[in-house]
Amino acid sequence: MDRALMLAARGLGRTHPNPPVGAVVVRGGRVVGEGYHRRAGTPHAEALALRRAGERAARATLYVTLEPCVHIGRTPPCLEAVLRSRIRRVVIGVTDPDPRVRGRGVRALRRAGVEVSVGVRRRDCRRLLAGHVMRTRAGRPLVVLKLAASLDGRIAATGGASRWITGAPARRRVHEMRNRFDAVMVGAGTVRADNPRLTCRLKSGRDPIRVVIDGSLQTSVRSHVIGARSRAPTWIFTTHAASARRAGRLNRPGVEVVRCRGREHVDLRDVLRQLGARGVTSVLLEGGADLAAAALRARVVDRLVLFMAPLVIGGDGVPAVATLGIRHPSRALRLQGLRHEVIGEDLVVEASLPFSPGAL
Repeated sequence: MDRALMLAARGLGRTHPNPPVGAVVVRGGRVVGEGYHRRAGTPHAEALALRRAGERAARATLYVTLEPCVHIGRTPPCLEAVLRSRIRRVVIGVTDPDPRVRGRGVRALRRAGVEVSVGVRRRDCRRLLAGHVMRTRAGRPLVVLKLAASLDGRIAATGGASRWITGAPARRRVHEMRNRFDAVMVGAGTVRADNPRLTCRLKSGRDPIRVVIDGSLQTSVRSHVIGARSRAPTWIFTTHAASARRAGRLNRPGVEVVRCRGREHVDLRDVLRQLGARGVTSVLLEGGADLAAAALRARVVDRLVLFMAPLVIGGDGVPAVATLGIRHPSRALRLQGLRHEVIGEDLVVEASLPFSPGAL
């Protein structure tokens, strides 16, 4: 199952709206076939692993991170391939929350006389599949808020300069995160101040969908999110009250202006609902401070990843998170499941938010 998890992780950011899944076929203590789902419309992990195993799949064991599907989509049901292969045993990480599956695959295998075990590496599988689980159960993508700040919680100096607070190893980690997320989201203020490309600079990486929250459509047509070459589209979410003239100016190949609820400010819950409807399963929210605060106030952040540099900027610097309206420490957001590591000279803290719909 560890090997299946490693394979499945290769599909992160590439398979939406499908989940990333890995599968391994073992016979006589040897791996005879393996595979992972590469992108929507291509063969699923089980089908690839069984195809590579061929006749050796008979009486073998299949390890798969997610319950085999039983419904017809862009590819045939995985259950059919498993039964045709004469697999003796199937070991499943987690059952699929999708109502089209939800235990039906497990029951069908058992009815066919296949031995089934469920729950191996359950926690690791659920974490890998968190975006799929969130979109299935809540109708929106998983949202991870990424912040890079000094030890005193500042993301920029008083004049707005923010490059570079963290070191090169931490910045590489951010590009690795972009490579694994379906979309990256920033506010219009960050676009104006930093003019980011929001692309993945890794040699073998892929660019996430670039999402800009811009209630008044102030994004410049000369900004990198509009003009930088990328296979990934840019979606600018704005309100119904925003100027039609400005929207028309921004609409071009690879760029789409999307209207959503809200008059003065964009309704983030509606943005995420629309992203979920478009098949997006994971969003890396990169800022800035106002958007971070708005997402926390709207209670749509599931995880926080904080990169802390060994710097002290001072109270006149730009805070990592804008006003939350918390009047007493007892009302502060208390993070859960903290994990930390050191990357280069920077400390990285990761935690879950208490209001996330799932145990993520």
